Amino acid sequence: MPSPRLRFAPSPNGRLHLGHAYSALLNAEIARALHGEVLLRIEDIDPVRCRPDLTEALIADLAWLGLTYPDPVWRQSARMSTYRAALDGLRARGLIYPCTCTRREIQAAAGHTRDPDGASLYPGTCRGRPVPDAPHAWRLDMKRALALCPGPFSYTAFAPDAPDAVRSADPARWGDAMLGRKDVPTSYHLAVVLDDAAQGITHVVRGQDLEAATDLHVLLQRLLSLPTPRYHHHALIRDEAGEKLSKSLRSEALAALREQGVSAGEVRARLGFGDRTMSG
Repeated sequence: MPSPRLRFAPSPNGRLHLGHAYSALLNAEIARALHGEVLLRIEDIDPVRCRPDLTEALIADLAWLGLTYPDPVWRQSARMSTYRAALDGLRARGLIYPCTCTRREIQAAAGHTRDPDGASLYPGTCRGRPVPDAPHAWRLDMKRALALCPGPFSYTAFAPDAPDAVRSADPARWGDAMLGRKDVPTSYHLAVVLDDAAQGITHVVRGQDLEAATDLHVLLQRLLSLPTPRYHHHALIRDEAGEKLSKSLRSEALAALREQGVSAGEVRARLGFGDRTMSG
């Protein structure tokens, strides 16, 4: 059996907040309980919103919390050739197709039909069309994918103090999901399954907001002949209004707390981890 390996994978498109701190600390605590390790991965595929200075800032925030990680730290921006090769392979198998639709066009065509994230469910407008000269994304042909891998689909969910449980997965509810963006040859969904496999990740610990995405990831893992890790989707840290903390809502950053004189130990205690040094 491989040694347990986890990863914390933030995006440098804003400063880390308490929600990120909770996830990072939980990864470290579970890794210690499993006698494993945590890797740090920088998910910086967005060439506009992700910036090097924010990468350095998040690494500094994690160090302030008492978290350390082994080298090298992977940056997804350095792995574009790997993602492109995977897309090329899927295209050669007839499993993806080009899409030029704008977000507004998708919303108009989809009506009230939504994917698990609440976004308009793509109706397949471009399916069957030739590759255009205009910039285009690449979408999974869900019908063909399910014909090749008909299921059933499932994954193992684990919790620190409970037995493993098998969860069923329904990738079809994602429809023809985007696997390659117009500006970069990947999407979150494609990059994360490729990187988890390449780094030998055995246990994925992430927020409940990504639980539904696991259905699609299980399908991609099967299509690409990749292993499926065990998954734990933890509760989210919320504000006084009950909203999950997020960069888009400008939730208070760890850096702001530090400037106010809040100590790392106080942050750990507030999140239920006590005042102790934790390493990945």
